[in-house]
Amino acid sequence: MSVHKIRTLDEFLPIRAELRRTGRKLVFTNGCFDLLHAGHVRYLNHARSLGDALVVGLNSDRSVRALKGEGRPIIPEAERAEVLAALGCVDHVFIFEDETPQRVIDAILPDVLVKGADWGPSDIVGRQTVEQAGGTVCSIPIVEGASTSVIIARVLRDFGEKRRR
Repeated sequence: MSVHKIRTLDEFLPIRAELRRTGRKLVFTNGCFDLLHAGHVRYLNHARSLGDALVVGLNSDRSVRALKGEGRPIIPEAERAEVLAALGCVDHVFIFEDETPQRVIDAILPDVLVKGADWGPSDIVGRQTVEQAGGTVCSIPIVEGASTSVIIARVLRDFGEKRRR
């Protein structure tokens, strides 16, 4: 199983140090990754192509609720982490509790910080930290219509009424 890819931030820090020591480029992204879909997979594959290792910071259940509201996430954090870790393009996953990844970015100083193009340059948390450390920030195009919110709306529209009968 790929659960060996799931670590705490503290467990990841020595791995980060080894990547830096050997000159390997670390790519970091973060998100909720609730109801994993093709848009997520394309995004993560693109992110991985920008370096030698991809680490995904996964928002905890608590932080997803704070960001997305009650009823989210649909999938619990341990299961979301397991699904992400099963992807070949993902090298490491850790769950973080904060509503933003700033503390994580400060700790690991990735070489490349990646977010979806739906985030404006000034809205990307950690941009200044990464750029001041000599890294780069990359926006990856999003797949139109591929989002967890769209999937939830479609399920409610197409199956919500049938369920009530």
